[in-house]
Amino acid sequence: MKKIGFVDYYISEWHANNYPEWIKNAAQKLGAEYEVAYAWAELDLSPVYNETTDEWCAKMGVEKCETIAELCEKSDFIIVLAPSNPEKHLGYAKEVLKYGKRTYIDKTFAPDLATAQEIFDIAKKYNTPFFSSSALRFASELEGKTDSLAIMTTGGGGNMPEYIIHQAEMVVKCLGVGATSVDAYQVGGRMTFNVNYADGRSAQMTYADGMPFTALVTNKQGGSTYDMIQSDFFAVLIEEMVKFFEGGQVCFDTAQTLEVMKIREWCVNKLN
Repeated sequence: MKKIGFVDYYISEWHANNYPEWIKNAAQKLGAEYEVAYAWAELDLSPVYNETTDEWCAKMGVEKCETIAELCEKSDFIIVLAPSNPEKHLGYAKEVLKYGKRTYIDKTFAPDLATAQEIFDIAKKYNTPFFSSSALRFASELEGKTDSLAIMTTGGGGNMPEYIIHQAEMVVKCLGVGATSVDAYQVGGRMTFNVNYADGRSAQMTYADGMPFTALVTNKQGGSTYDMIQSDFFAVLIEEMVKFFEGGQVCFDTAQTLEVMKIREWCVNKLN
């Protein structure tokens, strides 16, 4: 049984509450055995569920660690969570990545491009394999649509700075890297971002709370497909995470993670 450690800002949150069972199921599907065995959280009390780290660990059958170092020493693999607090990821990465153990860092990867690059530099220094992604990258509706010409996406969520990551991930999966700028405008709670490229590619992302995730993708031959994103993309993300823990290979070019962070930073700055 391979042991995973969770590093979180506060441990009782949606990702931490669901990942353990999903990891177990994905591992069984792949013929492997994994369990979330250890957890450490900076805050003892979850402001979301009003649950302490001790209470969460008792409920989940996980051992609480008193320090990140203890968790890293005991774990075979590490997942840095804090999905709603990307400003915490650099500090956690500085502690975790020096152990050289395969690591997944949850979305949103970093608060800005400079911080994202710093995390990449730390991983390179210690030769630590890691990756990060929005689960929307793994929507089956986007399969076979890389190297596209244009994409229009919609999506919602509790707030734009946190949830625009999902649309940016879809854009970069389909169009790749090379965005040059973002234009933005806002009407009430609806925010629209035009992502510009120098070679004819184009992307538009529209965010509004409660709006479903959709993608209208145009290929280089001019054909278009429109899809409501309804596939079980989280299951695929978790399966890819377990494959990464098993083999150490990321299933996409991680330069795209920096591109996603660049686009997200532009969007946040445009409407601040």
